[in-house]
Amino acid sequence: MAGRTGVTATRSCGLLSLLMRARVLAALTAAVLLGTGTAVPAAQAAPGAQAAPAGRAAPAAMPHPVLAGPAAPLAAARAPVPCPKAPAPKVSRPPRPVPPPNVPADRVVGGERLDTPGLVTPDGAPAPPAVTATSWLVADLDTGAVLGACGPHEYATPASTQKLLLAAAMLPRLDPKQVVTATRGDLDIEPGSSAVGLLVGGKYTVETVWLGLLLNSGNEAANLLARLGGGADGVPGGVRAMNEEARRLGARQTHAVTPSGLDGKGQFTSAYDLALIARACFANPLFRRYARTEHAQIPAQPALKKGGFQIQNDNQLLYHYPGALGGKTGFTDLARHSYVGAAERDGRRLVVTLLGAESRPIRGWQQGAKLLDWGFSLPGDASVGRLVEPGELDEAEAAASNSPAAPTPAPPPQWRGPAGTALRRMADGDWRVIVSTAGILALAVGGLVAALVVRRGRPRRVGRRRAGRRRA
Repeated sequence: MAGRTGVTATRSCGLLSLLMRARVLAALTAAVLLGTGTAVPAAQAAPGAQAAPAGRAAPAAMPHPVLAGPAAPLAAARAPVPCPKAPAPKVSRPPRPVPPPNVPADRVVGGERLDTPGLVTPDGAPAPPAVTATSWLVADLDTGAVLGACGPHEYATPASTQKLLLAAAMLPRLDPKQVVTATRGDLDIEPGSSAVGLLVGGKYTVETVWLGLLLNSGNEAANLLARLGGGADGVPGGVRAMNEEARRLGARQTHAVTPSGLDGKGQFTSAYDLALIARACFANPLFRRYARTEHAQIPAQPALKKGGFQIQNDNQLLYHYPGALGGKTGFTDLARHSYVGAAERDGRRLVVTLLGAESRPIRGWQQGAKLLDWGFSLPGDASVGRLVEPGELDEAEAAASNSPAAPTPAPPPQWRGPAGTALRRMADGDWRVIVSTAGILALAVGGLVAALVVRRGRPRRVGRRRAGRRRA
């Protein structure tokens, strides 16, 4: 009796062990199947979240390329340094137009340190001179290094420095020897604004018109050149070409409305953009020659019975600053005084741009001369940023938009029957199929184990076979 009791206890322990192993096997089966699926159903994911393709991490947001110069802390983390300001008389002016909203990516073009409404200079540099301009920038024409600036990416109105953008866009398009006829539409300019003195029906070479534009800031000359370069679309086509050129140069804060720089709604630029435009101009040998010309002759018009006359360059930097290369002056009641000037010293060429200046206590070109002196006093490797190259921003943005490539949609799966479809959906991570399949398998395994337990628990019948009938 004791022996049978021991056998029964041993058998019960074996059955319990088998049952526990079966439960573990069922749990492991369910866990493995669930592990192949998605922990959170797609329908319950956070709103706006987009699932990444299987086996690929979700790409990080692609920022606008920061085509930066020397590395520096983010400008947003620093308090703006006030720009040295010279006292200026109070003047009456029209209300300033509301500038476009700031685009953060445009404010870091050329370097993160340029994203400031205040002063940015190289570490250890002497303080720049105090000027009345609301924004300015000094840069190296050859290397593109920005030596210092005040509010380089602040919006401002350009006045006649806008004519440099016209030159950058149209000089490569127009034949300087072509003879053109001035029209009444060309002379449709704001009364009292600057004009070179072209006549309706007068015939002039394109080169003469360029000289009238750059020496005397002729607004009718700007209209004529924009009309000529705009083709069938006339002046609107010329202005459109100017804006296309601004974008190509990387001048993303510049928008032209008039070819001359006379005030127009929505017309803006920045000190940084003006430096990009000026650099493109000074890279053109025709512009360099025109900008350094001190005087030119406007030819007589015999058919109109009008004599010729001489014009002189109104950029006083040429007459008073050694090594001056030229530039452009500008003024409107709204913009106040704007100025672009360039000079060469000891093989080094610098350009200065300034906007929103007053002519007292010193004139715009004199403020530019002081800033040029300051720039030339800095070491050759001094820099707080750089002028981007033409086309550089467009290329960087195109590369960013094309990488990573959008995943190609997979072709619809072939029909493989109910079992094949279920397996494919489980491989794709369909949690509903996985859970239901896991449950079915767990029940099946549990049922199989229960059957085995019942079978093992039945007592065996002993002695049914005869000993003599046993087989080897």
